[in-house]
Amino acid sequence: MKYTPTLQPATLLKRYKRFLADLQLSDGSEFTAHCANTGKMTGCAEPGFAAFYSTSDNAKRKYPHSLELTQNNLSQLICVNTAVANKVVEEAINNNVISELLDYSQLQSEVKYGSENSRIDFLLTDENKPDCYVEVKSVTLLSEDAPQSGQGYFPDTQTLRGQKHIRELIEMIEQGHRAVLLFAVLHEGINTVSAAAHIDKKYATLLSQAIIAGVEVLAYKATISANEVLLHKKIVFAQ
Repeated sequence: MKYTPTLQPATLLKRYKRFLADLQLSDGSEFTAHCANTGKMTGCAEPGFAAFYSTSDNAKRKYPHSLELTQNNLSQLICVNTAVANKVVEEAINNNVISELLDYSQLQSEVKYGSENSRIDFLLTDENKPDCYVEVKSVTLLSEDAPQSGQGYFPDTQTLRGQKHIRELIEMIEQGHRAVLLFAVLHEGINTVSAAAHIDKKYATLLSQAIIAGVEVLAYKATISANEVLLHKKIVFAQ
């Protein structure tokens, strides 16, 4: 996914009220940007981090600027706009980057499914194979205790919504479909992904149950720059 125009640099002053972030330009001027991230953003939004933002030409927006990337003290870029995850995954599927998701004739997004009134991120269909339900999760939590390890985790906070999505994927398997949980790693420092049992034990337990039931778990990492975010290689998911 290319950024057009290229993202502009700033310094992160603070992130607050979940959806707002104050940024400072090199000339000392400050402004408030929208932050499209509902998570805790642990390790991704410390005051003083380098940041990159986009600007919308929509005159109706209260905050025309959006926080897109941050850079931690290890100089690792992090895409903190969670909406980007689905965009780069869709692009990767269409460009045959994800080898496990090849040869489907149709891709639909935000399709209603399941008994808990959910919407699947992507439904892949083809007349010659079972329907494939793909749930995407953005991973940006790097181990706080050992950041040099490259160990990433999901979720970064307790997620009832995420628990529901796992139950829905299990239900799809029980109905004879294919179900995939795809972790889109949007942090340059993460090279391995695991369920964050220390944060949400129930999510980790449900994920283990899902794997036993037949849900496939994939992790793909993105390259990140002020020009683009591009999903490009498979990395290890470790239970």
